[in-house]
Amino acid sequence: MRVKQFVFSHFMENCYLVWNEESHEAYVIDPGAYQTFEVDELVQFIERNELSLKHVLLTHAHIDHIAGLSQICKQFHLPVTLHADGLKLLSQAEVYGSVMRFENVPNMGDLDTVLIADGDHVGPFECRFVPGHCPGSMAFVLHEDRMVFTGDALFRGSIGRTDLPGGDYDQLIKSIRTKILTLDDLYEVLPGHGDVTSVGEEKMYNGFLQ
Repeated sequence: MRVKQFVFSHFMENCYLVWNEESHEAYVIDPGAYQTFEVDELVQFIERNELSLKHVLLTHAHIDHIAGLSQICKQFHLPVTLHADGLKLLSQAEVYGSVMRFENVPNMGDLDTVLIADGDHVGPFECRFVPGHCPGSMAFVLHEDRMVFTGDALFRGSIGRTDLPGGDYDQLIKSIRTKILTLDDLYEVLPGHGDVTSVGEEKMYNGFLQ
């Protein structure tokens, strides 16, 4: 699988496009494209490389990760794939958008959805439930390529904040330990913000996990 990382909005959010080089089947994780030129960048890359977008996946529904969700879903006639616990946040996108300096966020409560749970598989991804940062947080694992997309659960040298509604520090630490650190040390960790790291590096150096 190939991976293209985009960094979007004033929150410097990592959106990932993952695709199979042979079949050209593709998946978008967390389309946080906020400005029109950011949405265009993502869409044009997909079209220029003749990719067939199959799913729009959310690690969670905080506004910085879904700013471009409505545009992408409508452009490619796809539902959004997320955990059921994230539906409330999705429906509150307009409210949170105004608070977090995202203007003119469309209503996302009427988007078609596909609900996933811990242990489900979507295309090549295993879905792992990692609550604690916010309700409905998921990680997506590519076992063949030894990659895990962690959203805002785990960062390089840090973890997701837990002081927002629905956050729970103890739950997040448990999620990381049981759902992410159980992967082999060589798995790459592709987080929702910041640099790529590895499971082994976080086991050894992440002060929150010692």
